[in-house]
Amino acid sequence: MQRTSRRLLSELAGHAAAATSLPQSTVLEALEKREALGSAGVGSGVALPHARVPGIGRFFGLFARLERHITNDAVDDQPVDLVFLLLGPPRAAHEHLHALACVSRRLRDPTVLAHLRRSVDAAALYSAMAGGGDC
Repeated sequence: MQRTSRRLLSELAGHAAAATSLPQSTVLEALEKREALGSAGVGSGVALPHARVPGIGRFFGLFARLERHITNDAVDDQPVDLVFLLLGPPRAAHEHLHALACVSRRLRDPTVLAHLRRSVDAAALYSAMAGGGDC
């Protein structure tokens, strides 16, 4: 069964809800509302779903490497295998854009993408994402 963007957002919302103690429906609604404005697929096999979520007190990020690619209406029409979810407080618009830009810069780096795709544990994934130090 092919994973769909909708199903992926629901799974991500579930993980985020468990980690943040927010209702899954609140997270999913915010993600779907943002996704309706345009696809989270940014190219090179990467999706960056993001939203400002009522009730969240600080920024939350979650990285997922998918075993099976999904089609996500990415700008380059490539299937997605790397996903970084970013959630932030509703009143932190400027900070949200800054965090989104930082994550986006890391995920545009071909060396970082290669590390993320071949990393075998959480520490290696974290190191690949945090290694830039420019944010």
